[in-house]
Amino acid sequence: MGLGPPTPKTYGTLRIHTIGRRTGEHRTAILGYFEDGPNLYTLAMNGWGEPEPAWWLNLQAHPDATLDLHDGSREITARAASGEERTRLWSAMRDVEPNLDAYAARRSRETALIVFEPRSPSGAAPSAASVS
Repeated sequence: MGLGPPTPKTYGTLRIHTIGRRTGEHRTAILGYFEDGPNLYTLAMNGWGEPEPAWWLNLQAHPDATLDLHDGSREITARAASGEERTRLWSAMRDVEPNLDAYAARRSRETALIVFEPRSPSGAAPSAASVS
C-alpha cells in the first residue's frame, strides 16, 4: 500500500479518510507523519504553497477521521497544536528536516501543525489526563 512508519531519519506515510466540508463526501489523502506517544502529527501544508490543504479544511469542519497505517487503521480526532506542544513538535520535525523553517517561510501565514489523537470507543478523543 506504500504506507510506512517513521524512522529516526524520515517521516512515515499514512492515508487519511475525511468528510468533505462542503459536499459531505468521503475524501482521502496521503500524508507524511511523525509519532508523539499515542498521537501522530503532521503539517497542514500544500507543497509549501499558500492555500491550506483540503484535508485540513475538511478536518476543521469534521475533526473525526480514520487513518490507514502500515499496521492497520486508527480512528482519530484531529486538532491544531499550539503553545509549548507546537514548539516541541516543530523542534522534533526540525531535527529530521533542518530546512523546515526556510520552507515554512515560503508561506505568508503560520503552517498549522496537526495532531491526530486516538479516539476512544465512545467516539471522543481521550483527555490529556487520561493519556498520561
